[in-house]
Parts: sequence; structure tokens; C-alpha cells
Amino acid sequence: MSDANTKIKETVTNNDVVLFMKGTKEMPQCGFSSKVAGVLNYMGVEYSDVNVLADEDIRQGIKDYSDWPTIPQLYVKGEFVGGCDIITEMTLSGELDTFFAENGVGFDKEAADKIREANA
Repeated sequence: MSDANTKIKETVTNNDVVLFMKGTKEMPQCGFSSKVAGVLNYMGVEYSDVNVLADEDIRQGIKDYSDWPTIPQLYVKGEFVGGCDIITEMTLSGELDTFFAENGVGFDKEAADKIREANA
């Protein structure tokens, strides 16, 4: 197992919610990363962010690890959930609320409802 793969596995195993993204949750450096971080931040989800721009091995390694070609990538309890389009769809359908609740991830239900109302 490569160093990057080991580091990724440890990160997704040791943190309940992890977002592999371009930039940081405070300063995203691409629109897709910004959108997913914005949803998580607005919903009050506690999560770890991994800036793939800071490490080329992690940037490629996360794509290999998940067999998913794009970034951002969201992991919950070690499970790959999806990228920007999937997280957006899950947020708007309420599926993300259910997924978080089933996995014991705290979030602001009222904020999630406001996202849906604003996009109705």
C-alpha cells in the first residue's frame, strides 16, 4: 500500500466526516469544492478538510482510492458518499439529512430545510 493510500485510509477511518477538496473549508479554491464545503458549513456539520492542492500524491491517490475521477469527495464514517453533483442532489432531496442522521452525524436540520426552500 502506498504512503498516500495509507494516509487516505487513516484519514477517512479516523474522522467521521472528511471532505477531500481543492483549498480549505475556510478558503475553497474551486467552485465545486466551495459548493460542497458551503453546504456542510451552512448545515453546521463538523468535518475535516484535506486540501488536495497541497499534496499531489493525495490529489491523485484519492481518485484511485475511491475510483472516482473528480474532486471534491465526501466521506462519512469511512464510506465514500460522492462528489459535488451527488452531494447537491442528496441535499436538495433530503437524502443527505437522512444519511447523516443514520450515521450519527450532527447537523442543523433547519439550515438544511432553508437550503431546500431557497432552491425550490
